[in-house]
Amino acid sequence: MDFILNPFITLVTFLYSVLGNNMVLAIIVFTVLVRLVTYPLTATQLRSSKAMQQIQPKMKELQEKYKNDREKLAQAQMELYREHGVNPVGGCLPLFIQLPIFIALYQAIIFALAATPTQLLDLSGRLLIPGLDSAIPMNNSFIGMNLSQPPNTSNPIALAIIGLVVITTYLQFKMTSPAPQKNADGKPDQGAAMTQSMGTIMPVMYGFFALSFSIGLSIYFIVSNTIGIAQSWLMKRNQPPATAVATVSSTASTKEKAARPAKRAAKSK
Repeated sequence: MDFILNPFITLVTFLYSVLGNNMVLAIIVFTVLVRLVTYPLTATQLRSSKAMQQIQPKMKELQEKYKNDREKLAQAQMELYREHGVNPVGGCLPLFIQLPIFIALYQAIIFALAATPTQLLDLSGRLLIPGLDSAIPMNNSFIGMNLSQPPNTSNPIALAIIGLVVITTYLQFKMTSPAPQKNADGKPDQGAAMTQSMGTIMPVMYGFFALSFSIGLSIYFIVSNTIGIAQSWLMKRNQPPATAVATVSSTASTKEKAARPAKRAAKSK
């Protein structure tokens, strides 16, 4: 674990030292760097979400065709997903990617904001850049709160931070998850049901993390989620609506079918 943790501690400490000994700024910049590194995975997930919306017309055809046979419908849906490279529960991907990162960041913050002489000695031994130990001990105060400690629920600012974690997690999930799919009987299919469940579970889980772990970790969540929301909005803004794509595809298919008799007639001549 140290081969992952020590670089995180070193990076957070380095950013702290070059950003005017401001731990909040260090966490924000660290978060931006993490989002840049994981952006290719996020972009892939967003494209998968867009593809899910584009195959909705074909999905409805399958639902009508196999409305009396759920087993065949499920098999046909999975085949359609594979054919178009769609992950029906892909909206969970960016949030799951953050789990190992937040564990390492949480420990990095605890080590970086060492409060005892023993912790200070341990921190010095984990820094991979010579001379960086001059930045410790680091300031752990932020608007009257200790960044290394869980939030005090009697503090309205701390409660607002927890609320922002839950809200931004929910918004990011909604922005990155595909539109819900329904079977012919009007009920959500298995993938859609799982996605909807995760849309409820993930914000609550991250809110529990924000309540149980350090405030510094909550700041990471808020910044990371906000960047994810902005990335999703920009990507969706620069892409045509799924209905437009489906209409173009349907029109092209109709024209192709209409042209086939003329082509056959030309060949026969």
